[in-house]
Amino acid sequence: MGSRMVNSQILYKHLIFFNMYKPKLVVLSGAGISAESGINTFREADGLWENHRIEDVASRDAWFKNIELVNRFYNERRKQLLEVEPNAGHYNLVKLEEKFDVTIVTQNVDDLHERAGSSNIVHLHGELKKVRSIIDENEVVELEGWKLTPQHICSKGKPMRPHIVWFGEMVPMITIAEKICAQADILVVIGTSLNVYPAANLIYHVPQNCELFLIDPNANEFSFNFPIQTFACTASEGTQKLLDILMRKEF
Repeated sequence: MGSRMVNSQILYKHLIFFNMYKPKLVVLSGAGISAESGINTFREADGLWENHRIEDVASRDAWFKNIELVNRFYNERRKQLLEVEPNAGHYNLVKLEEKFDVTIVTQNVDDLHERAGSSNIVHLHGELKKVRSIIDENEVVELEGWKLTPQHICSKGKPMRPHIVWFGEMVPMITIAEKICAQADILVVIGTSLNVYPAANLIYHVPQNCELFLIDPNANEFSFNFPIQTFACTASEGTQKLLDILMRKEF
């Protein structure tokens, strides 16, 4: 009787573990998913960002050269962010958490994934609604409202800067993102051209048996030397197709 009870307890523990297990699904999201909410993509075809040269608003040198211009540029982005809402693409990713252990690795600096309800998000390029000390990158705070001015001072008495990874700066979260991708059972790339490095390399960090999906209006123009299922459509349409496929999967 004692042996049967022990075996039953072991079986019960195994069943609990099996039922709790969720396949690891990693989403690599880019500007395309936010564009559907009305947020302009990072770089337009003419090389300008909201009529500004990238070099004038997205570098450390630019900030020291013209703090008012850089702050005004990001203030406008924050103000715009308050006026938009998550779209169906964001909400569809939340639904995947019912069946999968989902982590979103995003190149976007907006908070639309958070506002839609996603649980695990890694921001590679910073967060628009946060600011940090210019001399201590670990001093990061949420900005109240949308307007950053030189009067916002860190604990060391220096002006705060946007919590954005600018050109020429290291991407501190990339190592964490690589480790997350290395555990993926499924990787979904949404709304990114895979031309921004080092983020573009993340697709090469997944295991060999990882199932790959790409959602982008220009997906058919991409070329890969490995199997990947593509949806040449918007993030909202593509994530709905993804839901229809993945939620029926048996593991």
